[in-house]
Amino acid sequence: MYTFLITAPSFAAPGLKLLQDADCTVTYVKDEDELRAKLASQHFDAVISRTLSLDGDMIRSCPGLKVISKHGAGYNNIDVEAATACGIPVFYTPGANAQSVAELTIGLAIAVARSIPLHDRTLRSGGWSRSEMGLQLSGRTMGVVGLGNIGQKVARLGLAFGMRVLGFDPKGKAMPCEKANNLVELLPQSQILTLHCPLNNETKGMIGAAELALLPKDAIVLNTARGGIVNEFALAEAVKSGGIFGAALDDFVSEPIPSDHPFNTLSRVVMSPHIGASTREALDTVSVMSSENALAFLRKQPFDQQLCVNPSVLLNQAMSA
Repeated sequence: MYTFLITAPSFAAPGLKLLQDADCTVTYVKDEDELRAKLASQHFDAVISRTLSLDGDMIRSCPGLKVISKHGAGYNNIDVEAATACGIPVFYTPGANAQSVAELTIGLAIAVARSIPLHDRTLRSGGWSRSEMGLQLSGRTMGVVGLGNIGQKVARLGLAFGMRVLGFDPKGKAMPCEKANNLVELLPQSQILTLHCPLNNETKGMIGAAELALLPKDAIVLNTARGGIVNEFALAEAVKSGGIFGAALDDFVSEPIPSDHPFNTLSRVVMSPHIGASTREALDTVSVMSSENALAFLRKQPFDQQLCVNPSVLLNQAMSA
């Protein structure tokens, strides 16, 4: 009935079944060159967008495109402004992968605090060294920036670990922990600083050299949100100079990171390749939610308008109907 383009080489079975049961034709792409070529040469009613960039030229090249459904909570890889200009609503799936991202965040904190990757490499190379002194999480103060679905889960996990948890949310969201009024108040207390806010004009470069200098000397910085929220070179320098204890990141400005990136030389920087949502449970849930969002719009069925990131498009369509 409808033609779907999925910007990945595969799609989780539960979401795919929804599309198949709706008699949809599904096409996959593996990279941005193929994505650009497919959009320019074929008709698609919907795009389910994963991590590949979906820029304005791509969107405009497919005049029959009716809806874009983000497979995930972060949609900064989509040119929402261009979609809005074309009258195309963009939906997203907040909260669907929150538990998996929150668990990875805590896992990365432990990996840095106890130097787990370093010890693993030492053992594999035939060594046996116990000289690297670790940090205990319990009793420390965790500062959470961004108290959305993921941030709230991380805050609760921090409390379960016996940490004092302090939260700051620019939008003033409710939080299950103590509240800080701003970053200047939060940063000097944050022995664990964890970032859970979207990447936008307000948050780009939000944590730079000046902000890192406010952290305690034994601080750990965690970024499982989006690359660009923290200045990567300032963070590398803070770790290298001993200004902070270490850092862990799942998201980067350039993915994959360049071979000469300073993180590659720092044993107290732990990295993972944007796998926060890469669990079977999260992928199944997000596949269903992203499919349901697109299908409901195409079928003109009721849907949660709060899941549309450019609701002005819906208003304009309703007024012209």
